[in-house]
Amino acid sequence: YPELRKKADEYIDLIVSIQEPDGYLNTYWVGDRAKERLTPESMDWGHELYSLGHMSQAAVAYYRATGNRKLLDAAVKYADFLCKNYGPDKKPLLAGHPEVEMGLIELYRTTGDKRFLHLAGYILNGDPRIHRDPDRVVYTFSGIPFKGRTKLEGHAVRAMYACSGATDYYLETGDPQYMSTLKTLWNDLVTTKMYVTGGLGARWEGEAIGDAYELPNARAYAETCAAIGSYMWNWRMLAATGDARYTDVMERTLYNAINVGMSLSGNLYCYYNPMEFAGHAGPNRHSPDGSVRNPWYNVLCCPPNIERTLGSLPGYFYSTSKDGIYVHFFDNSVLDWHLEDGTGLKITQKTNFPWEGHIEFTIDPAQPKEFTFHLRIPGWSSNAKVTVDGEPMYSGIHPGSYMEIRREWKPGDKVTLDLDLTPQLIVANPHLEENVGRAAVQRGPLVYTLEQLDQPGVDKLSNVSIMVGKNPSTEFKSEYRPDMLGGIVVLQHPGIESETKGGMQPLYQPVSEVSRESEKDVNLTFIPYYAWANRSPSAMRVWIPYTQH
Repeated sequence: YPELRKKADEYIDLIVSIQEPDGYLNTYWVGDRAKERLTPESMDWGHELYSLGHMSQAAVAYYRATGNRKLLDAAVKYADFLCKNYGPDKKPLLAGHPEVEMGLIELYRTTGDKRFLHLAGYILNGDPRIHRDPDRVVYTFSGIPFKGRTKLEGHAVRAMYACSGATDYYLETGDPQYMSTLKTLWNDLVTTKMYVTGGLGARWEGEAIGDAYELPNARAYAETCAAIGSYMWNWRMLAATGDARYTDVMERTLYNAINVGMSLSGNLYCYYNPMEFAGHAGPNRHSPDGSVRNPWYNVLCCPPNIERTLGSLPGYFYSTSKDGIYVHFFDNSVLDWHLEDGTGLKITQKTNFPWEGHIEFTIDPAQPKEFTFHLRIPGWSSNAKVTVDGEPMYSGIHPGSYMEIRREWKPGDKVTLDLDLTPQLIVANPHLEENVGRAAVQRGPLVYTLEQLDQPGVDKLSNVSIMVGKNPSTEFKSEYRPDMLGGIVVLQHPGIESETKGGMQPLYQPVSEVSRESEKDVNLTFIPYYAWANRSPSAMRVWIPYTQH
């Protein structure tokens, strides 16, 4: 894309032109504010190092893609300035918003300068010379030794970026205490603090992670950037372990909590992502008119974060290892790369995933070569089938793992994977009290939701329930609708709408005086969660009460 590169080079020229001789680069901390640069107070609430981290990551990415070192050299010069003036035996540093750790480690990987790795480790450890209020330590998820953390808390994006940087540090040092801490925090995330969509962050106050099982529906914050941070962290945990459970979380997050952040038109964005919506939120700090999707935010982090994630998707589909190649995600694509020993390798995927579960791989090594094809079997697929050159495979197919297929591969060899896309009703842990007696709908990696627009004859979405039989999955009807919301599979399931007789009821009353409800059968229509709020304003619910019959 010559025009895009030309524009990028213009921006880089402008950025580099304002870098100061000593390497410092930040246009906010100039003039009268220059005296506040990198002080403990400004680092606690400002974003100096955060901005350096993003710039460093962008510089490394641009250098790897183009060979142009101009922005990379500017980032190295800034990092060199920090190494010369800050650290354990120099002036103290604090990451008030973690991000710089990832940037410094990417600079180390690119340049080999270990000072950048050591500086990242120093920041992750915190500097005891900077005394801070305990609430700030929680909110920023920084300032104390990372290895002493036992739970996820505070600002959700900061927590995810800190965990991502800490995993990068582990990948370069192998420090077992870091991995022990990371696994503890990850288990805390997936067992008590993650939304069914993969979203993260229960509280508007402080854009924060809540307590265990504190996952409100209508008041969910679930900032898009927090989901992206979780995706980044799980990618690093996958790189460190090869464990498919991290890929499962990535896929859940990508298809739901991240994908919902951009409208189908590509020009409206979500900052927060509730699990339930009454149709109009009322004015708030993210949407003055009460809408969920907006073209612009005063804190413009989510739109570019979504775009960089989507732009980098090709890099997440595969990984190499000493014994072969890993397949992580499924979509129409062509990999043109090589094994770690340099053997050229092309892999072509053909599929209509996620609407259909059939995936075909054509494997074309440059010459016949023995290696392992690590094929991911998603945790949500209870009944997957695999064939290699038409021969069914029966061993090693376990949901939530990588199936190891080792053989001599020849050009044109084919692997097919058939995944089980049977819709499922999902229930929450009973400690998540708000969702007791409710269920969510999932088909493959996609979480589904009810939107009022799709329920003709239903007066209020809050009055409907799912009618559940002995085998609820068989009661779903699936239909692909190419002209609806960009082309989606719609799910339909029997339900009932209940109406309390007698109109408005008292706030409290004796059981004996409660009016009986009238009920009518309805056919509920579910759409993928990522597609909601793309039409006119409408009520929405992910978690639906269910009634067994």
